[in-house]
Amino acid sequence: MATESLSPAEPRGRRVRAQARFEAEILVRNGEQILVALVLPVLALLALLASPYPELPAPRIALVAPGVLALAVVSTAFTGQAIQTGFDRRYGVLRMLATSPVGTDGLLAGKALAVAGVVVGQLLVLGLVAAVAGWRPDPLGLLITPVSAALGVWVFVALALLLAGVLRAEAVLAVANLVWVLLAGAGGLLLPGDTVGLDAVVRWLPSGALGDAFRDGLTGAGVPLVPWLVLVAWGVVLSLAVVRTFRWRD
Repeated sequence: MATESLSPAEPRGRRVRAQARFEAEILVRNGEQILVALVLPVLALLALLASPYPELPAPRIALVAPGVLALAVVSTAFTGQAIQTGFDRRYGVLRMLATSPVGTDGLLAGKALAVAGVVVGQLLVLGLVAAVAGWRPDPLGLLITPVSAALGVWVFVALALLLAGVLRAEAVLAVANLVWVLLAGAGGLLLPGDTVGLDAVVRWLPSGALGDAFRDGLTGAGVPLVPWLVLVAWGVVLSLAVVRTFRWRD
């Protein structure tokens, strides 16, 4: 266990980094997580490029690639974390780690850092795949998209912890996968909300705001201030909800 060799006398930053490495190793060694984090987004990219529906402005990849990157963020920050945390709580791992030198706040910080590190790797790999397929993102968008990704990690890790902290592990598994499918298909992640006639609603959802933030930045539409504000609002609300409701044991 990552925290076994650490004592309360160790600097807090070192304890958090050790926990983050431990959490990241779990994520990258999980076959199901690799499927959701990389394989399915790549398949979604190829399917949307090959399909004539829905009708999108040319080049299609200009809208498809940013949506796939947003989907990848949600895959790791939400789906992977919700399921892992739910089963960790069921089997007493969270309770044990909470009493270790890393502490409860260090545990949550470690999870967030681990997700951020894995997401960086995902975006690089998927961005390379999209570039091979002909994607040419806006240069300014490449500079501001890390802000969108960081906000997305914050919001969807908070949502993952909210589910994992109140539901039983089996329910978390079912709900997390169902929500992933719904957000990918109709939540404004992969494609803008107006392609399914729900733009007035999904743009205010965290999924729609994240998808719009990636698309606005990477297509050169400008700095996505409104999507960022929506994500910040969701992040605050969900974080407060986690603080009030999260249970460390079943």
